[in-house]
Amino acid sequence: MRSQREGLGLSQEKVGVQIGIDESSSRSRISRYEIGTYEPPVETARLIAKALGAPLVYMYCDAEDAATLLREPLSQQASARLSYLSGCRA
Repeated sequence: MRSQREGLGLSQEKVGVQIGIDESSSRSRISRYEIGTYEPPVETARLIAKALGAPLVYMYCDAEDAATLLREPLSQQASARLSYLSGCRA
């Protein structure tokens, strides 16, 4: 979550405010979600994912490789899968 947020040039406060968290507590709440102190409710996770331009499942990835793949646009994901499959033999 943090790498996607930073990659978009967004502060924790900006993401928090964007999803409706009060400005005075938005930075600390987003920080707690990023470090895993707290897990956001599903609807909050959905809002964060939308703010970060990622699918909801991205919020629940433990593996960085999987999270990276999920952040890519669907066209790039399909292209990567096709490339992988073209190297496979039936």
